[in-house]
Formats: sequence, C-alpha cells, structure tokens
Amino acid sequence: MKNNNYNGCTKKEKLECNYHIIHKLPPGDSPYVRAKYAQLVEKDAEAAIVLFWKAINAGDRVDSALKDMAVVMKQQDRAEEAIEAIKSFRDRCSKQAQESLDNVLIDLYKKCGKLEEQIELLKQKLRMIYQGEAFNGKPTKTARSHGRKFQVTIKQETSRILGNLGWAYMQQSNYAAAEVVYRKAQQIDPDVNKACNLCTCLQKQSRYSEARSVLEDVLQGKISGTDDPKSKNRVEELLKELEPFGSFGYTSPSPQLNLEDAFLDGLDQLINQYAPFRSRRLPIFEEISPCRDQLAC
Repeated sequence: MKNNNYNGCTKKEKLECNYHIIHKLPPGDSPYVRAKYAQLVEKDAEAAIVLFWKAINAGDRVDSALKDMAVVMKQQDRAEEAIEAIKSFRDRCSKQAQESLDNVLIDLYKKCGKLEEQIELLKQKLRMIYQGEAFNGKPTKTARSHGRKFQVTIKQETSRILGNLGWAYMQQSNYAAAEVVYRKAQQIDPDVNKACNLCTCLQKQSRYSEARSVLEDVLQGKISGTDDPKSKNRVEELLKELEPFGSFGYTSPSPQLNLEDAFLDGLDQLINQYAPFRSRRLPIFEEISPCRDQLAC
C-alpha cells in the first residue's frame, strides 16, 4: 500500500489507505494492524478478537492488543473472558501499560457485578497515588474521550477514583462507607453528580436534613455542573423524595477515625502537598500499610 500517494494504486488500495487515515490505523500488515482493521473498518468483532490473540502471541504491540481485545470482548458480553485474559497476559505488557489495564479491569468488574474486586482495585489505584506511582510518576497524564485529548491532574484523578469507589459501596448498600468517600471526593474536586450521590447516602441513613443541605449547596450554585439540565432534574427528583420527611431525621455525631477514614485523610494530605508534585509516602500510610487487608469494605 502506498501512503498518501495514490498513483498506481487500485481502487481497493485507495480505500484501504483512506481507512487507515480516517480510523488512524497504524501502518503495516501485522496481526495487530489487521485486528484493528477488522474492529474499526469491517466491524467484525470475532475476527478482531482472533487477530488480537495472534498479535499477543506474536509479541506484536502487546500493550495495545491486550487492552483492545478486552474492550471488544466486553462489547460482546464476554467480560469474564476479558478479565482472565488480562490477568493471564498482563505480565507480557510494559510497566507503562499497567495503569491503563487496571482501568479496563475496573470496567470489566463493574460489567460482571464483581464489587469486591472492583473496590480492591480502586483502593490499589489510590495507593499508587499516595506512593507517587500514578501516571508513571508524572503530575498529569493525557486522556482521550470521543477522539479528544485532554490533560488530567492527579487531583482530578483522585476525585474520579473516589467517586467510583463511593458508587461501588452504594451498590453494596454500604452507605456509611460511601458517605465518607463522597465527602472526601467533594473536598478535593466537587461536582453535582457526587453531591447527589452523597445526598442519597444520607437519605438511606435517614439523615434527611443533612441530605437537603447538600442539595441546597447545589441549588445555590456552589458546585460545578449546576447548569446541566440532567443534573437539575436529578436534584429536583431528590428534593421531591425528601419532601415527605420535612425536617425529620438526625444528624450523626462526628465518627471516630477508623482505617477507612485514615486512608482517605492521608489522601487529602497528599492532595494538599502535591504541588510541586513529589513522590513520597506519608506517615499515616506507613501506619495503614500493614493493615491494608483490613480496610473497610
């Protein structure tokens, strides 16, 4: 195939060349390139999976092949297979690819309803942040969404992970743990979605006045994302749910510090000190590390 020079090319070769440009396919005719062509151009998921396997076994762009194959498997409702594939072959991938593979695993665990595994992996990602290992030791990373590239900071990533952790706790109906996590996330990088989830956690604990107070902050525009129509609708729905209770409910006393709180408080300290970004362990985490298997679930 002749890149960008169509002289002497057949019609099929010209089309293939255009596809490579449009879909940003890598050059060449290796198993990985053919897998991406099957995935993006031919829309043949099964053929793409077979070719991704060949790429992994041939050592052809293993980092990308394993991640892409897992994503296609998830789309084909083969999430369990994708999980096993990542666990079996991630040792063939580079150190730089591990964080990205963890992100794929979290989505797969969510798809399969594996909450315990999801929670443990999210906590592991938080540990990487306080150990200075996230983003391969850099203060920011480049992320991609809908074809757009943008920079993500450690602060934003920490809040995102805490939000996901809070949601996983909610699926377990562990609203007390979810509340603690969401409060920490809101302290770091507040948004309406996490505020609404925090409101739900408080409501589930019959703490209606506190739940209403969280929503009032949203209505007063104190939190980003207030102008989003979907967010407004959700806030209105939550307010209606709280109406029958009036001012009924109770305000809980400040909880005693437990391992989960200590873990999150340590993250707050890290966020406050990450600029300029330094790789460091805080004393509070030295205290937690021997007990990490006892962290609240």
